[in-house]
Amino acid sequence: MALSAGVFNHKHPFTIGVEEEYMLCDPESGDLINRADEIMEMLPDSLKDRFSYELILSEIEINTSVNTSVQDAMNEVSSLRQFTRDIGKKLGFQIGISGTHPTAVCKEQSFVRNDSYNWVADQLNFYARRNVTFALHIHIAVPNKDAAIHISNALRRWIAPLLALSTNSPYFEGEFTGIRSSRTFQFGIFPRTNIPVMFDNFDKYQQIVENYLNTKTIEKPRQIWWKLRPHFDYGTLEFRISDVQRSLKKVEMFVALAQALVYQANNEYENGTLKESFNLEYLNDALWKAARFPFDKQLIDPLTIEISTMAEQIKKMAAYSEKALSHFNTTHVLNEVDKILKSGTEGDEQKRIHDENGMRDLKLFLMNNVDYTLN
Repeated sequence: MALSAGVFNHKHPFTIGVEEEYMLCDPESGDLINRADEIMEMLPDSLKDRFSYELILSEIEINTSVNTSVQDAMNEVSSLRQFTRDIGKKLGFQIGISGTHPTAVCKEQSFVRNDSYNWVADQLNFYARRNVTFALHIHIAVPNKDAAIHISNALRRWIAPLLALSTNSPYFEGEFTGIRSSRTFQFGIFPRTNIPVMFDNFDKYQQIVENYLNTKTIEKPRQIWWKLRPHFDYGTLEFRISDVQRSLKKVEMFVALAQALVYQANNEYENGTLKESFNLEYLNDALWKAARFPFDKQLIDPLTIEISTMAEQIKKMAAYSEKALSHFNTTHVLNEVDKILKSGTEGDEQKRIHDENGMRDLKLFLMNNVDYTLN
């Protein structure tokens, strides 16, 4: 398979693509039901590129076109959510949004049968069937291949703070897991889902991809599922960190932060001040703590090697992003960061609903509290 580094050359960088994965739920019980095949059959030609299968038939993924601004991207996400909702009224399902379904049993799910899933199933067998998870992925275009790899190196610093803000999967197979992002653990069973190492240059990255292809470790570059990856199909940096979010304001926050982080890091790369080298142990420790503990948990700042808290790291990320957010007129999303730090994540909200009203009400809540417009 020939890989072209030219795909990373963008005349107009910092454009945006967004992918969201939705649960397809029974409107009465909130349990997962299989409707993905029927959705795909009902799509008009104009929207066939905007929807795709995931591994299970009770899940559907939407993906936006390329957008030049956060506002345009959010308008399209809103439109695709509404379209999926309207199909649901015809097919008897309702969208639910959570990083994991609270009660779905993995072995009871029906899996998509296509070349992509068959390859994953052959690779992971039993563990392929444990991936009943739902994520938010964000693509940001970069100026060129060299910027792509150096920016990716640098932004590893912010993977844990981004995950901490997004945790939204405390329940799995009917159990309170004690983990804030069970999705991270379930998908983490897969190989190549880790934080990548630092690459000296783009050629080193391309060499790894080619070696994996040549040894049939992977069949295509997108089967490298790192938390942050230069994407060989689109020439973007793809943020694969966050649990999916019910609130469109939170989605907007993550999209705007991703764009701003790439823009800020690119500016530093161009002026020779970009910090790229971090101790991978500290990055992984922070990732674990983001998935497991509240914002007051201590960790090691990967840049200064000083003791910090996750809340302090999130505030540092916000400060790092602020100038770039101002450039894109999106500084208002920092209000959402502050709200999460004060009131908790969507996963914290899940636990409150469950503790007050029980599991059935939680499943209904995950369907009935999905945003379809950005208020």
